[in-house]
Amino acid sequence: MPKSKHTQRETALSRGGGSRYRPGRMDAPAISLVLPAFNEAAVIATAVAEAEAALSRLFDRFEILVVDDGSIDGTSQAVRDILNRSPHTRLIRHTENRGYGAALRTGFEAATADLVAFTDADCQFDLLDLGPMARLAEESPIVAGYRYDRQDSWRRRFYSRGYNVLARAVLGTRVRDCDCALKVFRRAALAKLLPESRGFFVNAEMLTRARLLKLPVVEMPVTHRPRLGGESKVSLWDIPRTLRTMLAFWWRELVVGVRREPARAVLQTRITLVDVPEVPARVADRLLSSESVRPVGPSAPRREAA
Repeated sequence: MPKSKHTQRETALSRGGGSRYRPGRMDAPAISLVLPAFNEAAVIATAVAEAEAALSRLFDRFEILVVDDGSIDGTSQAVRDILNRSPHTRLIRHTENRGYGAALRTGFEAATADLVAFTDADCQFDLLDLGPMARLAEESPIVAGYRYDRQDSWRRRFYSRGYNVLARAVLGTRVRDCDCALKVFRRAALAKLLPESRGFFVNAEMLTRARLLKLPVVEMPVTHRPRLGGESKVSLWDIPRTLRTMLAFWWRELVVGVRREPARAVLQTRITLVDVPEVPARVADRLLSSESVRPVGPSAPRREAA
């Protein structure tokens, strides 16, 4: 008897098909992928289909958690319409828009696998990159992608570059592309980093907490593509709001709070991270031969991601 939609939605980490993540694999590898979505009805079906296809090639067991953050354009219904052919996907819905960070936290808390990843629902990332990222997660509790050859407007790349410089200087985030929406965490580490921010400051918050807890971070370049459809949820008005949140967090957590490390996070930005041993083949052709294997700490000269 075929499974009902309800049973399919509740099936966590069910079996995939195709060629699996084999080299350097962990025992019974499993991953939870969190997809926060707000008014993404135009692309969410494609995002889920791509996730199902990619993860079934890479992992024996996986789940996809779509977190609809109070959408008003039919995003939840678009997901429900494909659940019968998306057996690894579950839908979680906020009754009101709570913010990007809140949607991520909801997904993180619902995840059941030992590895937890997240990406956006706009299809700008090639999820096959999660294979080498999961392999790196065997050695490091946090693996952060950075967008090589970023496919965004020059204005957005300019704003992002400035924000990354500021986040490294003020908070010591240590990475070159703080807000890259393709990251993998070990579940035990993620439990210590669950974000309190409701908005777009969430990545900087989690990476700063990782530094304070002395959790190592590894970076690797990931493929970035033009947005498939819909509209970006980041606006010019988010910049002052995020900067206010950053400064309030810096004051509260690094200056006034218990100082597990010196409050001047800029002193910490010279930390050298672990080398990246592998780069996806589709990205490697565009990198200098030395870029993929040298330390990514800011003290080493390198190209910045926008």
